[in-house]
Amino acid sequence: MWEDSLDVNDLGSTGAATRQLGPDADGLAAAAGLLRAGRLVAFPTETVYGLGADATDAAAVAALYAAKERPRFNPLIAHLPDRDAARREGSFDADALRLAEVFWPGPLTLVVPCAAGGRVCDLARAGLPSVALRVPAAPLARDLLARVGRPVAAPSANRSGRVSPTAAAHVLGDLDGRIAAVLDGGTCPVGVESTIVACLDGTPRLLRPGGVPREAIEAVLGRALHRPAEGPAPLSPGLLASHYAPRAGVRLDAGEIRPGEAALLFGPDYPPGVERARARLNLSPAGDLAEAAANLFAHLRRLDASGAETIAVAPIPLTGLGEAIADRLQRAAAPR
Repeated sequence: MWEDSLDVNDLGSTGAATRQLGPDADGLAAAAGLLRAGRLVAFPTETVYGLGADATDAAAVAALYAAKERPRFNPLIAHLPDRDAARREGSFDADALRLAEVFWPGPLTLVVPCAAGGRVCDLARAGLPSVALRVPAAPLARDLLARVGRPVAAPSANRSGRVSPTAAAHVLGDLDGRIAAVLDGGTCPVGVESTIVACLDGTPRLLRPGGVPREAIEAVLGRALHRPAEGPAPLSPGLLASHYAPRAGVRLDAGEIRPGEAALLFGPDYPPGVERARARLNLSPAGDLAEAAANLFAHLRRLDASGAETIAVAPIPLTGLGEAIADRLQRAAAPR
């Protein structure tokens, strides 16, 4: 058996080792103080670990982009402790208000026009007149955000394009020495990033499937979500074609497992050839999509660590959270 894959920081550390903070009052106070001072702190949400920076401080946001090696045109999600704080940053129409009431706190991000007096800096918004906002469900994250008292930009705490982290060890494997601290709150229960919906022109649009299924959002809205309009740059995070990528190639909808491949399975039925796999893991032997979402990134990391050149992925149902899982896998499989 192989060890968990922890992405090696192959560009080298740029400073002292990253501090590991416990999920107690002392750890929260230290993390909040570092964020207010313009430093970078990773912290757990219910979806994945986010890499936090003061979203009102352009220098802190620039440091975040540098640590992640992230393209400047890809905007960031600003995290807030509650709906009232979020409404001070964005202008919510009736659809956005209804979605916020039903799904916040939770794994939903809303892209709305910037509010007059909003504090999220231009760099965090990638120069757009809109802002992406989320109130996470994890109590530890909301406690930290309340202590900071400012919007906190927090994309996934990994280098851009790499597999998103669902444990503090994953963060350290990719960013040790690049960031000030990681607040260790255990394993993230949802395991895929937030769903992103844009409410900008009276037509709610699904920009990224995620932790809240499309069907649940459409039931609240009473109508179908549209796809994003074409544009020269992403309106939200997570829209680059190649994203969430392990080092191995990814082959989707594998009807059989070829010799030497690593196998990412789903459900009780295995495709032919699974006995020839170099390594294999099952997202959910019972076929539970919530369990599969929670295991997705950690399983990709472990299979990547097996040394296989290709990870063959068994078919995943496209209902409910399966849409979010399929989206992440398609981006992992994109040319890069």
